[in-house]
Order: sequence, then C-alpha cells, then structure tokens
Amino acid sequence: MNDERMRRWRLVLGGGDADGVGFGLQGDDAHMDAALAAVYDHGEGGGAGTGGGREGGLGASAPRVARWLGDIRTYFPATVVQVMQKDAIERLNLTRLLLEPEMLEAVEPDVHLVGTLLALNKVMPDQARESARAVVRTVVAELERRLAQRTRAAVAGALDRSARTHRPKRAADIDWDRTIRANLKHYLPDRNTVVPSRLVGYARRRRAVQREVVLCVDQSGSMAASVVYASVFGAVLASMRSLRTSLVVFDTAVVDLTDQLHDPVELLFGTQLGGGTDINRAIAYCQGLVTRPADSIFVLISDLYEGGVRQEMLRRVAAMTEAGVQVIVLLALSDEGAPFYDHENAAALAAMGVPAFACTPDAFPGLMAAAIERRDLGRWAEHNLGA
Repeated sequence: MNDERMRRWRLVLGGGDADGVGFGLQGDDAHMDAALAAVYDHGEGGGAGTGGGREGGLGASAPRVARWLGDIRTYFPATVVQVMQKDAIERLNLTRLLLEPEMLEAVEPDVHLVGTLLALNKVMPDQARESARAVVRTVVAELERRLAQRTRAAVAGALDRSARTHRPKRAADIDWDRTIRANLKHYLPDRNTVVPSRLVGYARRRRAVQREVVLCVDQSGSMAASVVYASVFGAVLASMRSLRTSLVVFDTAVVDLTDQLHDPVELLFGTQLGGGTDINRAIAYCQGLVTRPADSIFVLISDLYEGGVRQEMLRRVAAMTEAGVQVIVLLALSDEGAPFYDHENAAALAAMGVPAFACTPDAFPGLMAAAIERRDLGRWAEHNLGA
C-alpha cells in the first residue's frame, strides 16, 4: 500500500529533486510519466528517468508527436487523452502539425479538437482537409447520438404542454396543478377537497409550425466549443416539423447558415472562428427573421464582449422582448463551466428581464422546453444550473 501511494505521488509530482518522493518508475509507469512530462514538465536538465530536472516538449518532429499520441491513447482513458491533447496544442503550439493527415488520423476526436480544426480551416492544405472532415464527422455523429433524441423528446413534450384547453379529452391530458389552482375557490373544508368546475388540460394541437427558433452564435475564437454544440442542436431542431429553425453566426460580419442545417459538418466548415464581434449587427439581422414574435425564441450565444454599438444592442433586445419574443442569452454552450464574459452587459440584460448564464449541452434540451412553456428562465437556471 505504501509503494502504491509513493507511485501515485511520484506520477503527480513529476520527479526531479523537488518531488520529495525518491521513488523510481518502471515499465508502463515510466512511459506514462514520459508522456505527461512532454506536456507538463518544465526546467533544465536530462530527460525522463534521469532523476534530474526535465524539459517538457514534443519538438517539431511529426513522427515524435505521432508516437506521443499513440502512447497517451495506450496509457490513459479517452477523457484524459482529450484533455492532454488540448493542453499540448495550447502549451506546445502543435497547431501546425494538425495540418498533416497522419496527425489527424492519430488524435482522439473531441469538441476542442474540432474547434482547433475549424480555426485552421482557411489555411489547411487540401490533403489534410478530408482527414479533418473525418474528425469533425466523428465528433458530430457522437454528439447527435448523445443529444438528439433527448432534445426532440423535450421539445415535443413542451410543445404539447404549452397548448392549453378547458376540454381535455383524456385524464392523462389534465394539468392537475393548473386545474387545482383555477378551482381553489371551490374548496370544501368539511370534505378537505376541491371540486373542479373547470378543467385545464393539454390541447395537443398540431400545426405545421408552432414555434420559430433563431440561434445566433458568436464565432469569435473563445466560443469554439459553443459553435460546435450550437450547430448540432440547430440541425436537430431543424429536423422537427413543428419548429422553424434558423442559425446565424457572426463576428464583425453576419452569415446565415440556415440552408446548411441539414448537414452539420458542412455547416461547421462554413464558420470562421476568430475575429472581432458586432453583436448589435447580428441581432439586427435576426430581428428580420422573426415573423411571429409571440411564438418565437431567440437564443443569443455570446460572451457579450461587444465591438459594435452597445446601447443599440441593448435597445434591440428590449424591443424583441417587448414584442413578445422569448429571448435567451447563453454566455457559453459547453461543458467548460463559467466563461469569461462582459459582466456589465450581462447585468444590463438581467435588468431588463433577460438573464445571461452558461449552459451545458446536456441541460440545453430542458432549457428549450422551459422556453417553449414560457417558464421563468432565471429560476430555471438557478434550479438546474446553479446559476
């Protein structure tokens, strides 16, 4: 037990004179340590296993990087591999090597890697482009498998529940909470019961389009994961006949990608990560897409760092809410937790009744259901996201 504890501490601390463990690693442990050292160790001196200081880095050699990618996939679970890949790309500047097809075939596909590839899209050589598409296609397919059915079920159920009737056809269609509230004046104290003179239920109406959904996504570099998730959710929502879904991405320019929602891979390659931000211009365009304000949901996904006209942006959001549009502002749509964002703009939106918060992909179906049912989204976020 003591040796196992020392082994674990040695892997955590990374060796060298400062680790205070003095425990040697052998076999697979030594290989794991070397793979970690390549990214996370800094200093001067010899390589892994020398007992002295170690200098991290994978160098500029593509074969060496390929071996390292193979090692981490051998010794670590996929979730850890994805974190190490992301850290290696950021800390060791491996983006250039990702333009080589053999590198793309060796990496573990994940959302962050897709974001990096999309940022490199314009400089990617033709021979690497198909490999990059294969990586993106793999990630999109996995996200759709994980999220699509839950999203369709949540949205369809919310659409059914949002239609009310005073003549529910079945007992299962009665909304008992609303029925009891509507009949409290008929409470009989001696019998401790409420006599419902009026039922409130779900009408389950079917119309060609019941809601308009506009997704407006900031494609500045910090929003890469949000762009990926929003594209997948946009494609899922667009597949539902009861919704008319639009997807707009923006930096200082605005691009409407609605006609590509049938193919989220092509849609993602139509984005251009990086650049400035003009939220006001994007909202102005999206206002023109709304034809039925009372039945519309506008989702702005942005960190709210506005490079355009701030007061005009806020005025447009106020105008949309006054017209009856359900406005949602997501500071991020990702698993990353609390993002960096413009607190002043977030506070100004909250003051007009539009709370801004980050949302995980797994919670997004519930958020859309709450929006369709016109629930208080601030309370929903507090209850479901701890916002």
